[in-house]
Amino acid sequence: MPASHRLLVGSEFLDSESRLQVVNPFTGALFAEVPLGTRGTIERAISAAAEAFPQVRSRPAHERAELLLAIARGIENRAGEFAATIVAEAGKPIMLAEAEVARAITTFTAAAEESRRQQGELLDVDAFPSGAGHLGWVRRFPLGVISAITPFNFPLNLVAHKIAPCLATGNTMVLKPAPKAPVTALLLGEVLVGAGMPTGQVNIITCTNEDAALLVTDPRVKKLSFTGSSKVGWRLKELSGRKRVTLELGGNAGVIVHADANLAAAIPVIATGGFAYAGQSCISVQRVLVHNSIYERFRDEFLAYVRDMMITGDPQERGTIVGPMVNAEALAEIGSRIDAALHAGAKLLAGGKLKGPCLEATVLEDVPPHLDLSTREAFAPVVTLHRYDGFEDAIRMVNDSTYGLQAGVFTSDLHLAFRAYEALEVGGVLINQVPTFRTENMPYGGIKDSGFGREGVRWAMDEMTEPKSLIMRLG
Repeated sequence: MPASHRLLVGSEFLDSESRLQVVNPFTGALFAEVPLGTRGTIERAISAAAEAFPQVRSRPAHERAELLLAIARGIENRAGEFAATIVAEAGKPIMLAEAEVARAITTFTAAAEESRRQQGELLDVDAFPSGAGHLGWVRRFPLGVISAITPFNFPLNLVAHKIAPCLATGNTMVLKPAPKAPVTALLLGEVLVGAGMPTGQVNIITCTNEDAALLVTDPRVKKLSFTGSSKVGWRLKELSGRKRVTLELGGNAGVIVHADANLAAAIPVIATGGFAYAGQSCISVQRVLVHNSIYERFRDEFLAYVRDMMITGDPQERGTIVGPMVNAEALAEIGSRIDAALHAGAKLLAGGKLKGPCLEATVLEDVPPHLDLSTREAFAPVVTLHRYDGFEDAIRMVNDSTYGLQAGVFTSDLHLAFRAYEALEVGGVLINQVPTFRTENMPYGGIKDSGFGREGVRWAMDEMTEPKSLIMRLG
């Protein structure tokens, strides 16, 4: 069995009697079998991470940077293998898979740069009378063992956003990839070892959800970093006790298209933001709010673009934008939610048909706001259109959600742009861009049911470290 299909614990690639089957979402064929770790495997992984921490926490910045750059080169050297694996186990269209590999290379490269910058500050302790004659400064120190749990939809770059800041800050980690798409992460484990990562600094295991609770409850684990569903994330938060926690959860991202928007620029990115990779992203465009004065024009042009450009089918074909849903259960669930909306009076404007394991790019209007197609995350190639009269109405409609991850606003009015920035209850506001947009160095995360804490390389490094003050009395 190739090493990339085995679990990484300490310096060993481990097998297991229990197997986890990984199915290609498009063909339905068995893509791979990987070992399924046990509670004992998790214990070994946490022990390996704990034993490695005293060594790696004291590594100089240049060694951390060199390791991260070596990992970036290792991914680049096997870019085709990584992209093919992402297509096969996650069903991501090949062009998007290649883009994800490129982003992962950028993530590790950015972490290498950040690892050379000591985050801290001088303290003006003499700003207060009691501090006269003293000097102070603050540095950040690594926490220790971090447990990380990642979803299927970005099986390389979301893993990179856990591992890269961990290595940059001198922490250690036990990573549990999604059972639907674990092979990419296990392949990355091979690259980590080949790059010279210290033994035990990052351990990659698969396990059942029940056994994964140990990654949250073990007292040696100092922090949990979770990306996934809101239901699971908040449950893990309850189990975590006093641990540090970062939660990157779901969303039902809203986009405001105001009367002065440049529709020729807005429509292509809104369509791609809603339908690429079958909408299986927590920041996929889900609700599009359009000013009444341009609603019909936007709707007609948007539908024409979707029908012409949002090609559904085989993810290995380079023209494909909308690939398969991750499994039959997800496909059945979104189908029932669409049916419920239609029975409640919504209108189907485009799509709604199945092409094998794929759902065509689907557009609805007049979806009642109380239905779960409006209130819950779709995680599917479904976009709903809504009208609004005034800009404040649009802000209210976006905020009328239990989620608050990111939102987009298309307008040429700078005052409205800043009003949206002040008033929208989300972690990020994107002007003349969709909420699906993300770069590796921006703070990324949400509020409300979308979680708390921030990722993005430097911001995740802050989350994985603790500030410590040093105060010196002079004279």
